[in-house]
Amino acid sequence: MSRLLADGTRIPVIDASVHIFFRSNRDMRGFLREPFASRGIPDVEMDWYGAPGGEYAPGTRGPNKQYPGSDPELVGEALFGGRGVDVAVLHPMTRGILPDRHLTTAMLSAHNEMMVSRWLEDNPYADRFRGTLRVNPEDISGALREIDRWASHPGIVQIGVPLQSRELYGKPQFWPLWEAAAHAGLPVAVHSETGESVGLPPTPSGHTRTYEQYFGFTSLNYIYHLMNMIAEGVFERIPELRFVWADGAADMLTPIIWRMDTFGRPHLEQTPWAPRMPSDYLPEHIYFVHNSIDGPGEADFAGEWLDFTGKQDMLMFGSSYPHWHCADIDELPSALTPEQREKVCWRNASRLYGIEVPAASATV
Repeated sequence: MSRLLADGTRIPVIDASVHIFFRSNRDMRGFLREPFASRGIPDVEMDWYGAPGGEYAPGTRGPNKQYPGSDPELVGEALFGGRGVDVAVLHPMTRGILPDRHLTTAMLSAHNEMMVSRWLEDNPYADRFRGTLRVNPEDISGALREIDRWASHPGIVQIGVPLQSRELYGKPQFWPLWEAAAHAGLPVAVHSETGESVGLPPTPSGHTRTYEQYFGFTSLNYIYHLMNMIAEGVFERIPELRFVWADGAADMLTPIIWRMDTFGRPHLEQTPWAPRMPSDYLPEHIYFVHNSIDGPGEADFAGEWLDFTGKQDMLMFGSSYPHWHCADIDELPSALTPEQREKVCWRNASRLYGIEVPAASATV
């Protein structure tokens, strides 16, 4: 495959963020077992904020009004046929944090079973889909069982957890989960959830009034997790661990890590278990999926900004299909160098996930 660019050259594309759903609530319950199948479960669109023009892009529903992102053949045709994508990394969207951790784990297990059976094994595009294994960080033993069950599947390339955590991910209660991910050789992807039962505020000071504020602020919560993980020495303790902040906001990394470096050495006596400068823990540990609202956009300094803090080696293109803001590689800034564009479009994802792109496609 590969994508034909305006200048006549071709470039491979790995889409690192494609969201998939059950066809319906009834379909979801078909993958649940009792005592959970008959439990009350929030609808996937139960949310505090609604996108003004609708949550999903036009044309993403099937001919029989199937839920967007629920039909592998329809999604495959849109991505591989219409957008020139070579490989797509699937991220099942679940129900966020439910009060009952056992129910949450059962929900995630159902999503994993659906993804593997319906998307990674039984459809014409199965060999071009890769999967995110959803686990519950509030139920470590249940999460470890899911990893043991599915981590060896050749289509699984990462583990997924929600951005809306009730605790910062650097804290010790999460370490066994991160250790298991590293042992399995799988990155951990963090993405905001839909249909939260426990809807945490998108800002430290509470809820915003409008969707625009919510959408602009919520992805920045990765900063709190990342700073905490560095300060707690998580990457020093687990050097093989790799984290993917899958909801964008890479454009905020540089000013935040500059500030954190300011306090890195003076406060070393408080964090002797993390002896390096905070920014030293970014390479080979931290990745981002590029969101369509990430800056600086179409600016002549876009390439220079991407080079700051080594972001060009961390950023991966992700469309967020089928959501309203689903992006295309044509929306990447024209000021990026050819090398930067290659890294964002496929090289970084290929290196992280071990996805091989055909040699013929890889020539630009």
